[in-house]
Amino acid sequence: MKISILTLCPEAFDSFLRGRIIARAIDRGIADIRIVDIRPFAGGSFRHIDDSPIGGGAGMILRPAPMLRALDTVQTEGSFTAALTPSGLPYSQAMAHELAGKEHLILLCGHFEGMDARILKRADREISVGDYVLSGGELPAMTVTDSIVRLLPGILRPASTQEESFETGLLEYPQYTQPADYEGDRVPDVLLSGNHEAVRRWRLEQSVRLTKERRPDLWERARAQYPEFEDD
Repeated sequence: MKISILTLCPEAFDSFLRGRIIARAIDRGIADIRIVDIRPFAGGSFRHIDDSPIGGGAGMILRPAPMLRALDTVQTEGSFTAALTPSGLPYSQAMAHELAGKEHLILLCGHFEGMDARILKRADREISVGDYVLSGGELPAMTVTDSIVRLLPGILRPASTQEESFETGLLEYPQYTQPADYEGDRVPDVLLSGNHEAVRRWRLEQSVRLTKERRPDLWERARAQYPEFEDD
């Protein structure tokens, strides 16, 4: 899979690309991740990349020319372009699976107060990673890239991603490792029982409990799959 990230801050990705999972994907040829600096695509000696909003308003807006010129160098008929914006569609695990199936994904990182709307017309989708505002699209681009790359075949064992939060519509159950007793805080006895069905049931119960407590919105969507927990 190829991922092209268009940004004003290419240096922000230096340590990200050296991270264990991302570096493994690149070294194995599973992912080809290219960071494209849009600043050289700005015309003039001052590399003018932003300007004040037409019609008035606070902040500076990313001008269309630098981003669109950079996009022209990487966008093809088969690529899928996503702009990282606060007003985009909420990002989800389901969307991560969808994007992981793309041959070439292009991510557009905004900056300042936002991107000129003419840039967004060239995107196939706008994506938001949460109901908050960041200084730029670099962190969201890393979030999206990481969530996608770890799903690619050959990166993680399939079992590692099958029971994670959101994969079953529920939050993930609590997990433990050794020692079984840490300063009097013991692992639940059921996990030490060797009874695989009892362990499975306990984990499902915990997932349901956590989802109801922390993400009632998720539970409303998932509850039809778990009718035995309707009255809990």
